[in-house]
Amino acid sequence: MKVVVTGAGGLVGRAVAECCRQFGDDVLSFAHNDLDIVYPDAVNKNIRDNKPDVVINCAAWTNVDACESDGTRAFAVNAEGPRNLASACRAIECVFLTISTDYVFDGEKEGFYTQLDNPNPQSVYAASKLEGERRAALAYDRSIIVRTGYVFGRGGTNFLSTVIPRARRGDHLKVVSDTYGTPTYAKDLGERLRQLAVLNVPKIYHVVNSGSGASFEQFTRTAVDLIANCNALVEGIPDAALNRPAKRPRNSRLRCLFTEGIGLSPLRDWENALAEFVAAESEAKSN
Repeated sequence: MKVVVTGAGGLVGRAVAECCRQFGDDVLSFAHNDLDIVYPDAVNKNIRDNKPDVVINCAAWTNVDACESDGTRAFAVNAEGPRNLASACRAIECVFLTISTDYVFDGEKEGFYTQLDNPNPQSVYAASKLEGERRAALAYDRSIIVRTGYVFGRGGTNFLSTVIPRARRGDHLKVVSDTYGTPTYAKDLGERLRQLAVLNVPKIYHVVNSGSGASFEQFTRTAVDLIANCNALVEGIPDAALNRPAKRPRNSRLRCLFTEGIGLSPLRDWENALAEFVAAESEAKSN
C-alpha cells in the first residue's frame, strides 16, 4: 500500500516509516521542512497529488514547556494540523491515523486510563493535542486516533531515549520519581500503527507496551541494570523540584479497551522491549 508519513523526522515518524518499508509499502516520508501541516493548501496538494492509501500523522509540537508560553503555535500544529490532514484524507477517502498523548488526562486517577475516562488536560500542550483529536474527528469521521506516551527508541531526543548514552558515560542522572506512565518502544508503536491503519476501524486507541507502568526513575534504574559495566548514579527527585512551566499528570498510565476486540494482541512488556532497545544500542555502539 502507499503510505504518507508526516512528521517523519521525529522518533515515531521514523519508526513508522521503517516498519512500513519492511512490509513492502511504498512510503512517502515528509519531515517538517518538507510539509508543514499547519498550511491547508500545502496539505491538500500533497495528499491530492500523491493519492496515498494511508496517511499516518506523526507531526506535532511536543515541547511541553514551550507550548505553555506559545499557545497559538501549539494549537496551530497540534490541533489545526490534524484537522487539515483529516479534511484532505476525507476528500480522497483514504485511511487517516493521527497520534495523540497520554497527557490529555489530569493524572488524578489511580490505575490505568481507558477510553471510558474523560480527558481533562492540565497544560497547553495537552489541551492542543486533545483539540487535535476533536478537530480530526469532526473533519473526517473515519479518523483513527492513537494516544500513547513515554515513548523511547533509537534516535530520540526525549529523556527516555537519551538515558542510555548518558548512563554509559557514567552521568549522575537526576530522575523524576513521582510521576508514572506506560513506557512505549517506538518500534512496537510503529508496528501497531500500521496494523491499525490496515484494519481501518475508526476509534480512539491507547497504544503502549504492557506491564504495570513505571516512573522515570524506575525506567532509568531498569535501563541501567541492563547496561554492562555501568556505574551511573541514579537519583530520584520529585517532579516539583524541576519547577517546570507546564504541569504533567502524576499518573498517565494507559490501557486499551478495543485492540483485542479487533484481533490484536497486547504489545509485549515494556521491560522486554527496553532490553531489546539496550541491546540494539550496544550493538550500534560497537559497530
